Amino acid sequence: MVLGIGEYPPEFNAKVHGPYDPSRFYGKPDTSFSQVKLGELIKWFGRRNYHPLAVGRAIGRGFWKWNLNWVQVKKPGMAPFVQAVMALSLFYYINQYPHLKYHRHVKYHW
Repeated sequence: MVLGIGEYPPEFNAKVHGPYDPSRFYGKPDTSFSQVKLGELIKWFGRRNYHPLAVGRAIGRGFWKWNLNWVQVKKPGMAPFVQAVMALSLFYYINQYPHLKYHRHVKYHW
């Protein structure tokens, strides 16, 4: 396929890693963000891959990690639905903020 979309990551090896897990990063492990010192922060950001395909894969890994932890469990409850509604509410507020900021200093809004 074009750009490797729909294929396994190039670092994945079924003989080494076993069954494929879409929420796992199969590349070379690096220092986690919580362990990075302030002096090493610029070098740490320099080692990140900002290619659009890599960013898309990172977003996909984050989605699958959330999905496996909150949705695909035996008894998921209401938490994933509440999280999705809150995320949509935050997105809507950020999207509407340029229009809402003009009502900030007005005594009678409507």
